Amino acid sequence: MAMWRRLLLWCTSGRSPQFGLAFGVLERAVPAAFCDWNTVLAWSRFRTPTATSLQPCTDGAAPGTSGCSSAKAPYSCRRASRMYSTSKTTVEPGEVKKFQALSQNWWDRHGEFAALHALNDLRVPFIRDALLTNNEKQQLGCPLHGLRILDIGCGGGLLSEPLGRLGAMVTGIDPLNDNIRTAEMHKSFDPVLQEQVQYAACSLEEMADEATGMFDAVIASEVVEHVGDVEMFIKYAAQVLKPGGSLFITTINKTFLSYMLAIVAAEKILRIVPNGTHEWERFINPDDLEKLLVSSGFTVETINGMLYNPLFGSWSWISNAGVNYALHAVKNKIEEQSDFMSEKGDRKDNDTYQSESSVGSTVKL
Repeated sequence: MAMWRRLLLWCTSGRSPQFGLAFGVLERAVPAAFCDWNTVLAWSRFRTPTATSLQPCTDGAAPGTSGCSSAKAPYSCRRASRMYSTSKTTVEPGEVKKFQALSQNWWDRHGEFAALHALNDLRVPFIRDALLTNNEKQQLGCPLHGLRILDIGCGGGLLSEPLGRLGAMVTGIDPLNDNIRTAEMHKSFDPVLQEQVQYAACSLEEMADEATGMFDAVIASEVVEHVGDVEMFIKYAAQVLKPGGSLFITTINKTFLSYMLAIVAAEKILRIVPNGTHEWERFINPDDLEKLLVSSGFTVETINGMLYNPLFGSWSWISNAGVNYALHAVKNKIEEQSDFMSEKGDRKDNDTYQSESSVGSTVKL
């Protein structure tokens, strides 16, 4: 901008007052011409997709194109253009505002989300390997082919994209429209992702209204510590999952060590993430989280501790879950519950029959 200012000064020096007026106008107009990402993403081509543009097609055409003849999608976000609209919501407005100013920085690997980029080295294999144990439709190069995954709080699509490249049909949702615009724009650079990944600006509860029992896996990575009601959040996650589906959560434990490392060190000293990103009161320890999961019909399969090394910018698995941890839970199958209740009923009927037989034999005597 200094170059333009010097050029304008040279052009208007010694000229009439009209040139001075023109200089004042141009001085304000030139910086406006060099628009930032917010201006670019405001263009019509980068607007947040509506629910209709996100509908999957049954005839092989790309969603939103003229060749798509699907009348209604099996799942969509009602009122997708709103940030959050339900009276009972898991979205915490204060937490959403924290990420509003960072919506254009998701794909800066050396910026505020560098630790999340590095976390993919752990969470992608963690999710992949857990899903492979139950996936019988594996294809070479696309191990997650045929699986539908919901990525809650997807941000700019950091986790949605690699899962889509593994063959999964991924739906990323986020309450911030700006995050979805960024995710859509970055996805457009990779033709492979056009049919594998779709995004919608909505909350989990809005998705649950339209997608009950639709997903093989639900992911909430670094999200639980930002929601308004964790118990309600888990219930909605259970609602969109198929019986036997997997829920993956990465979050932060509520310990003194987590306060010192995740807040004091990471935010205030090392500036790994912006100051104020986390609130220690919102952290949850694995035992409390497991209780909420069990009460919502889940069985916890795995809890692994994670450690971030700021010197190398990398994550590693550790046995101690005192700070960061990853959890895998499976939604109980209805058949298993029915079998249990049936077995319980059979035992009761058998006991009643034996009791009646003994009474009958006593009368005969």
